[in-house]
Amino acid sequence: MTERILLRAGHVLSMDPDIGELPQGDVLIEDGRIAAVRPEISADAEVLDMTGRIVIPGFVDTHRHTWEASIRNVAPDATLDDYFVDILDTFAPLYTPEDVYAANLAGALECLNAGITTLVDWSHINNTPEHPDAAIRGLKESGIRAQYAYGSANTSLADYWFESKIVIPGDDVRRIRGTYFSSDDGLLTMGLATRGPGFCVNDVVTAEWALARELDIPITVHVAMGRLAGRFGMVRQLNDLGLLGPDTTYVHCCYFHEDEWRMVADSGGTVSIAPQVELQMGHGWPPVMKAIEYGLRPSLSIDVVTTVPGDMFTQIRAAFAAERARVNADCWKANMPVPDTMLTARQMLETATRNGAHVAGLEDRTGSLTPGKRADVVAIDATALNVAPVHDAAAAVTLSADVSNVETVIVDGVIHKRDGRLVADVDRARRLVQESRDRLLAAKEAKGSA
Repeated sequence: MTERILLRAGHVLSMDPDIGELPQGDVLIEDGRIAAVRPEISADAEVLDMTGRIVIPGFVDTHRHTWEASIRNVAPDATLDDYFVDILDTFAPLYTPEDVYAANLAGALECLNAGITTLVDWSHINNTPEHPDAAIRGLKESGIRAQYAYGSANTSLADYWFESKIVIPGDDVRRIRGTYFSSDDGLLTMGLATRGPGFCVNDVVTAEWALARELDIPITVHVAMGRLAGRFGMVRQLNDLGLLGPDTTYVHCCYFHEDEWRMVADSGGTVSIAPQVELQMGHGWPPVMKAIEYGLRPSLSIDVVTTVPGDMFTQIRAAFAAERARVNADCWKANMPVPDTMLTARQMLETATRNGAHVAGLEDRTGSLTPGKRADVVAIDATALNVAPVHDAAAAVTLSADVSNVETVIVDGVIHKRDGRLVADVDRARRLVQESRDRLLAAKEAKGSA
């Protein structure tokens, strides 16, 4: 029997250039798929009244270390250098599979609550073969759409992040691929989270790229974050190794050389930018406009909740303000007029939705409210005092709304948030992640006193 949901009379920002914006429109969902987007639709369906709501595609977070939900805000003042020591060398080695499960479940529900319907889980916490199974279980139980990106272990900072000679275990990556991702059509898909040149010797880099391509899974790698990593010339090294390709997402990119931007664009690579982290922790200026200038479609990501908030509204505003502040300051200093080509609020909404789906390799199924795509839909309460009255719907979402205004969240046609409340056992997820926090803090204290 066909299951139908009709979102009626909302202000629809489809992010589909052919459909555009409908000040009053309906969205029909059939069996998890968007069937129609029109000013008015009649159908035998469960009707959700969207009057006073702005209806958008779900946000896409293209890079988050979801396992860190258990240690939220433990490093509020950290720089990038601090993070390597305080998180990767201190907490990460203590993580059990149970901690990873709890964090991924709670972290994925946090995403859904904030209107993030698709997540790239950059999971560099595979300390044992049981860790990836636990991470995937947490994602699956949440109901989010996600790319699980299998990363390295974090049992030793020196061994895994400084000229590392340890390759991600190919046999276990193959096991995970065969066990959970034999098809690429599911709600969960797979990627490989690699450390790349500067962090690994060339033989390791080459082996990990070859592994991903053997298994036909995308690659995601941190590059050019901070002056040190910028000096590595990581993309240039990858180019010298003959490894650049359209299957690779480059995260941060703050200290790219000009030729590296050209290399990424020419190779068909994609870009993920984590603006709040980059500004706050010293990675560099978020290069959203720089990516656009090279013909790329930049996406946004959260990165680490150890130090920044886990919602997309924060990232949108950080990127928007940082880029415009940089241009304004340069123009003021040079006594020049501000150009007409600065970032716009509407561009930021596209970056957080359609571009994100493109970068995650999922634009054929999500990122816009397009008939035929899977139904990943979010409704924002535009009657709330921090949003109303609405003059420009895209600006209302990007510059005024926050998590409290996310009223309805649908993933693959399944309602995960209704009337402002998650349809999930939030109490259990909270209890598990709090127990994980307590266990990790006790283990840290015991390790420190040993």
